[in-house]
Amino acid sequence: MPQATPVMPGAEPFDLPGGPVGVLLCHGFTGTPQGVRAWGEHLAGAGFTVVCPLLPGHGTRWQDANATTEDDWYGALSAALDDLLTRCDAVVVAGLSMGGTLALRLAERRPDDVAGLVLVNPSLLTERRDARLLPLLARVTPVWAAIGGDVKKPGVTELAYPRLPTRAAVALSRLWTAVRADLGAVRAPLLVFRSVTDHVVEPASTRLLLERAGSTDTTEVLLHDSYHVATLDNDAPLVFARSVAWIRDRVLAARGTTA
Repeated sequence: MPQATPVMPGAEPFDLPGGPVGVLLCHGFTGTPQGVRAWGEHLAGAGFTVVCPLLPGHGTRWQDANATTEDDWYGALSAALDDLLTRCDAVVVAGLSMGGTLALRLAERRPDDVAGLVLVNPSLLTERRDARLLPLLARVTPVWAAIGGDVKKPGVTELAYPRLPTRAAVALSRLWTAVRADLGAVRAPLLVFRSVTDHVVEPASTRLLLERAGSTDTTEVLLHDSYHVATLDNDAPLVFARSVAWIRDRVLAARGTTA
């Protein structure tokens, strides 16, 4: 049996013990838990139990991503939710970019298990015209130019693949289609952070989400000093603080408990 590809240093999943309310974090496409680790540590410091899995095909080499599909990514996140529910009374699912897309899929398919959603620049579509060529491109070449590392703050680097795995990108587009079709099934309270300047995900994704989600409690927070990977950028302290306050208000207060 061939040996599994080693995980890149810093890309490891994390599990931070805490109180009865859990937060399931999910990183983005071609990214790793490093992109949300500081967010997770802040949430854990506020008393929440925090888990972030490493999605299949990520954190090793881009070739591995091309051997996975949206079902593999969703399955890993769903399994992590199962585990967290054995330890916590309620779980909020939070994610960055495609992590937000997968969080929405969990809320659509498992509404009774998701107490809230906290999303940072979630992706649901792309307005790039060349995206229509992606299925053809994936047949011609397994890799394309990278999308990771969209950070405004000087000296900060996202741990992500240096190239875009094209077959995995096709799987992401299928995930978008499925999530868009079922947005009306999202009932959980929703907090979404959107970077005003984002070179990866267009504003249309958040606009569509807020228009079609079945949630009756939705909040949008604009980030004016960050690019796509806002959890590593200048607005990260704002994201962290507002996340904690929102979870305490929406989840803890509703249950009469403390973190």
